[in-house]
Amino acid sequence: MKRLSIAAFLALTMNTAALAGDPTGEWLVEDGSATIRIAICSGSLWGVVGWEKVPGGQDTQNPDPAKRSRPTLGMPILIDMKPSGTDKWAGRIYNAKDGKMYDASVDLQTDNALRVRGCVLGGLFCGGETWARTTEPEPAPPAPGKSKAKGKPADPASAAIAGVCSRISALSGAAH
Repeated sequence: MKRLSIAAFLALTMNTAALAGDPTGEWLVEDGSATIRIAICSGSLWGVVGWEKVPGGQDTQNPDPAKRSRPTLGMPILIDMKPSGTDKWAGRIYNAKDGKMYDASVDLQTDNALRVRGCVLGGLFCGGETWARTTEPEPAPPAPGKSKAKGKPADPASAAIAGVCSRISALSGAAH
């Protein structure tokens, strides 16, 4: 019996990492204006704008004038976030509203609530909001008279992750 208890204890403590929450997926920002699609890419947490309430947003506040006309849809927001504790990550965040990068942290508070904070001056001044997990938007049905592609459709979750990581790998140099 003692061996069984020790084995059970070891199994539970060794699998603690497996019990950690999963921040990947689609998250609605606090004001409801956009969703951020989060994925793990090359060991880091990344997030890109996945949907906009008002389509056609542009990065008008970017300090680089050449980037001010680029679309915000698909733009990286959470940048190279590394694990910093159980259900916590730290890295950078881009705020398209002011065109600035901030030191940032994300904390998975529950399966459906992600606390996002951005800080300046080494954490002296911070601001944040809580994002709500949402479901992937349904793809638009094919136009009348158009046939669906032959073969098995791709898994939407895998396609979403691949979409985030492909946007990240396409970046050259600084993200913003």
